[in-house]
Amino acid sequence: MNLAIFDLDNTLLAGDSDYLWGRYLVEHKRVDGEHYERENQRFYDEYTCGTLDILEFLRFSLRPLTEHKLEEMLALRQQFMAEKIQPLILPAARRLVEKHRQQGHELMIITATNRFVTEPIAAELGIDNLIATNPEFKNGVYTGEVSGTPSFREGKVERLNDWLKQTGGNLASSWFYSDSHNDLPLLEMVTHPIAVDADSTLTAHASAKGWPVISLREPVA
Repeated sequence: MNLAIFDLDNTLLAGDSDYLWGRYLVEHKRVDGEHYERENQRFYDEYTCGTLDILEFLRFSLRPLTEHKLEEMLALRQQFMAEKIQPLILPAARRLVEKHRQQGHELMIITATNRFVTEPIAAELGIDNLIATNPEFKNGVYTGEVSGTPSFREGKVERLNDWLKQTGGNLASSWFYSDSHNDLPLLEMVTHPIAVDADSTLTAHASAKGWPVISLREPVA
């Protein structure tokens, strides 16, 4: 199997959809603005530093799905896609995805950001295989809990291995594009690890390993 895997936030997107969704909830007064903004920033900083408690963050980030009607949140997500996400999808990222598609490669996005936020982004990019953190959904409502293993750090490896078992796939010819040192466990597994607009830790690691270091951020004319 030729498998091209892409991280989403700050890789295919010029920003972090999880963080921006939180800010969008504040902007549209769906959460307590001052408290939520402060905690959202704290969790983002912890993610950047590699100290994030993923379960603590998910309890925080999934709570708004339990506090509003599903129809309301779906409508808000549609606005969020149009206003915040569409402008952040990098043209070079679209071209990279299309290059792998034209070569007949299986395409996948794997992201720690929850599926509620990321499913329409994957659809916009034409990528059917999405491994994301799954919010628990029971009896027609979100519970605020996580279903299964969050796809974060080693969790990405676990979730990908589950997918490979289910599909009969393998990583014999595989690419993974990511910006974050949090993805080192999965980058170490694929045959073609590629650092994309990477943080300093990943850049140093990639340079030491001889991995390609690329940018999808094009200069603004």
